[in-house]
Amino acid sequence: MKRTLIFLIIFCVTGVSWAKEIKIVTSFYPAYIMALNVTKGAPGVSVANLTPSIKGCLHDYSLTTADMQKLSDADIFIVNGAGMEGFLRNIAAQCPKLKVVKLADKVPLIDNNPHIWLSISGAIMQVKNLGMSLAGLDPGNAPLYQKNTDAYVVKLERLGLKMYSALAPYKGAKVITLHDAFVYFAREFGLEIVAVVEREPDAQPSAKDLSEIIQLIKKEGVKAIFSDDWYPVSYLDTIAMESGASVYFINPAVNGPNDPGAYIEIMQNNLDTLKEALK
Repeated sequence: MKRTLIFLIIFCVTGVSWAKEIKIVTSFYPAYIMALNVTKGAPGVSVANLTPSIKGCLHDYSLTTADMQKLSDADIFIVNGAGMEGFLRNIAAQCPKLKVVKLADKVPLIDNNPHIWLSISGAIMQVKNLGMSLAGLDPGNAPLYQKNTDAYVVKLERLGLKMYSALAPYKGAKVITLHDAFVYFAREFGLEIVAVVEREPDAQPSAKDLSEIIQLIKKEGVKAIFSDDWYPVSYLDTIAMESGASVYFINPAVNGPNDPGAYIEIMQNNLDTLKEALK
């Protein structure tokens, strides 16, 4: 913690002067893809992502010297908020001139869960927040930000309608998930998460926990266990073998190509996996 504060003071204490070129930094992959869409074609505006996409969520992420250098050069920092970025308090205190946009502002939360972007309606609310915030911070490009926001929202709405239609036959289906990241997705499309295997991040379940989950799967008739696609967990195979359910891997959209269409493609792939798992 002391080293992090030293980095903050070295790089940020003097603040950042607003220049003609606007440098935007995003905290993690979902915010980065949203920013690419909203700022598309904006003159003098650049977007860079702070953290490696393979890091996943940022609950316990520690800032590096390279991260602080990026922030020292930035004008706007786009974050998820809702407790996702544990390091945010230090940045706000030490970099008062850095404009911070929180995508989760005024978005209703489920049990303080920050994974809003995993429902299409949640992603749309975050994109609208971003467009409105950037228009306020950079009035010269406000019309373009609004145009881009509207265009991306239309694409997301079309995706949402497609997913609603495809998943309607499975409304009420009971599933097990490795983590709690998909609570917004499940609520939006009418799936019931009857248990979360790892109740805390990286907290492996005990033998007793596994036994209880296996019995619950049998009792509730659960057919599918969903795991985040970058977490190969061996004990899920044990659960599947003992319970008769199958394991499927889905992408929580925290990693992928640096392409504006990546989120839509990821969610489409997730839809295909869900249809296969629930049919």
